[in-house]
Amino acid sequence: MINYGESMGNSIANITKKKRFLSLKNIYLIISVLSFLYSIAVYMVGSGTYSFVIWIAAALFFGFLFVMDQKKLWSRVPKAVRYAFRTVVVAGVLVFTICQVCILTAFFSKGAPGADYIIVLGAQMRSSGPSIIYKYRLNSAIEYLRNNPDTKVVVTGGQGSNEPISEGEGGKIYLMEKEISEDRIIVESTSLDTDENIVNAMKLINPDKDMTIGIVTNNFHLFRGMMLARRHTDAEITGIAAFTEYQFLPNNMVRETFGILKDIY
Repeated sequence: MINYGESMGNSIANITKKKRFLSLKNIYLIISVLSFLYSIAVYMVGSGTYSFVIWIAAALFFGFLFVMDQKKLWSRVPKAVRYAFRTVVVAGVLVFTICQVCILTAFFSKGAPGADYIIVLGAQMRSSGPSIIYKYRLNSAIEYLRNNPDTKVVVTGGQGSNEPISEGEGGKIYLMEKEISEDRIIVESTSLDTDENIVNAMKLINPDKDMTIGIVTNNFHLFRGMMLARRHTDAEITGIAAFTEYQFLPNNMVRETFGILKDIY
């Protein structure tokens, strides 16, 4: 015979256990652990950047929140400090969300056909050739150039201390290996960041307002690339989004938020 009272009691107990497991403090702990593990994954890629530090900071932040809840320490913190902390966190989340929405507005851009020039923003060169993230940019440029035979391309980027060749020269070699004619390729090989990529490329092109220029970079990076390009020319700017490996999108999109905030002046 079924004991409905006992069955109901077990159901309520199970729901209570689930609620406890999904309590805010446990969510903090889960995010903290996942952030730390992700920081290791990002570090192991060896991209030459220190973006893995962002995830260590996230792990420490959510670990701090877990400890504060677990030990019930918030009651010991002055009310004014608690309110200030919450205000800063809410403001940070709001700014982060706005930046992510901006990134997504250009995420799937394919570019207008018939551009006069396209500019490929540089990325790390390795001894074996372009890094995977740079290859995605160059491959998108190759596809566009094959579909638009009158378009010329500017490959950009200087040589970092950990690079065997400048990013611009490395990009040219890769394009020529893929049967893009040398007379369609212009090399910019002195820039050290995204803004310099664009500024120096524009000097080589010397565009006017009747031109169309495509910016080629990875999907997460395209909004900022187009934003910077529009500051330096009256030409029509179009975006060509390259692929990014999905497992590294969280890292790249979080890091890009800092880039947008740096360049939004």
